[in-house]
Amino acid sequence: MKRIGLIVLAAFIGGAAAIGGYKLLEPKNEQLSFAEQQHVLFASNPKVSSAGTIDFVEAAASVSPAVVHIKTSYGSGEGKSDSSPADMFEDFFGGGGNRRAQRAPGGASGSGVILTPDGYIVTNNHVVENADKIEVILSDRRKVSAKVIGKDPNTDLALIKVDATNLPIVKMGNSDNVQVGEWVLAVGFPLDLQTTVTAGIVSAKARSIGILNRTQPSEEEFEEYQRTGKIPSKTNSSIESYIQTDAAINPGNSGGALVNANGELVGINAAIASQTGTNVGYGFAIPVNLAKKILDDFRKYGEVKRGYIGVTFDPLDADNSTKYNVKDIAGLYVTDVIPNSGAAAAGLKKGDIIKKVEGTVIYDSPDLQEKIGRLNPGDRVQLSYLRDGQMRNTSVVLKGESILSNRVEIAKRASGASMEKLGASFAPLSPQVKNKLGVKSGVMVARTNTTGLFYQNDLIPGTVITSINDIQLNTTEDVATALKKVGDKMKVTGVLPDGTRMSATFSTK
Repeated sequence: MKRIGLIVLAAFIGGAAAIGGYKLLEPKNEQLSFAEQQHVLFASNPKVSSAGTIDFVEAAASVSPAVVHIKTSYGSGEGKSDSSPADMFEDFFGGGGNRRAQRAPGGASGSGVILTPDGYIVTNNHVVENADKIEVILSDRRKVSAKVIGKDPNTDLALIKVDATNLPIVKMGNSDNVQVGEWVLAVGFPLDLQTTVTAGIVSAKARSIGILNRTQPSEEEFEEYQRTGKIPSKTNSSIESYIQTDAAINPGNSGGALVNANGELVGINAAIASQTGTNVGYGFAIPVNLAKKILDDFRKYGEVKRGYIGVTFDPLDADNSTKYNVKDIAGLYVTDVIPNSGAAAAGLKKGDIIKKVEGTVIYDSPDLQEKIGRLNPGDRVQLSYLRDGQMRNTSVVLKGESILSNRVEIAKRASGASMEKLGASFAPLSPQVKNKLGVKSGVMVARTNTTGLFYQNDLIPGTVITSINDIQLNTTEDVATALKKVGDKMKVTGVLPDGTRMSATFSTK
């Protein structure tokens, strides 16, 4: 009996110390990161395996009160956006279409996760983008107005704030520790239902499904690209490294919580792969370790301060290894180095193969992009790369967005007279879209102008071009290379937006 009393007393003292510590630091919360605040709040919690137990009752009960319903309204249909006929993963929660969701006239809804007792809430950018009014329905049914603190289309994350106190919160976990096969719960407001919890497993990690980087540039951006060769940064800075789960997720879950069996937040639900608009077994969540850096930037600066290595690259696979005449089928083949970037200063060159970042093996682009996405300008990152069959190591200091203007030099290499004559811009295809279309290579026509050859020959946006004069295409540089070998006639093969295979030959005069 005495032993039980001592245990209870110790637990009480530990809890009181945690609460006291939080109260002591509470006036300085704005100076702490979200992770640091949560460490204070949950300091007395015991650490157990993230695999948890098959009984999800406790996890669901601890998380559900801190997952909120977000309702947005729009003036004059501002939030609406048309989807491309070639989109293969076109259903974001809350509606279909590219990065921005198609919204019902007047309003839309999604979910959010409370991170701090004073009302900071994480959700998706596409849930609140262009909204004139944002309302949050709390677990006690109160309806409160919210303001946007920051939003980032390149990760589809947003941070909003409500004027409230003593709110329930979800504990942030460690998404690096998530394992394929691990049980997870998805919590949100699907199909305008009340709080709903579904269970499944993590079916894959570091997934890139091509949703964010399929965003088309605006007319103004495209005209600037034609004039100067400047690539719009928002079409080249997206980070997709999703946690894939088979927990049932539907429209309205967007911005909700993906938690492990301990009730720890490991991801922010962001997208589904569906041609019906409802769950067919594949949902995707933004890893919380990436979200932590983005959200901290929102609170400090109102925007993301992103660091860049300063290279363009192509992920290696069996096809690209043949294309670049290398033996490796994993890693990132450096196609160019941006002038005055950290990569240039560190000695990286075109033809190098990036194999590791901070000692972690790189297999595909999401492996690198997520890790760099967690860092800031000025941070130093260790890279291992292969050159002439020898593994080398270097330290790269990340630079800020100022180096993006240097990409003009790279863009100009792929935007000569022949490219201008086509009158088209192109976007890369994700592996998933290639599999869907049954093609091994290809670029998508993102936009055309009325004076170009593509427009004049009915090659409309959404068309996938697999080859020009029998030269396979995967990047804009491939298009430029192929055009150098084009004479008076150009043969183009590909797939039309309706899925029809096409082959056309036309004059370039």
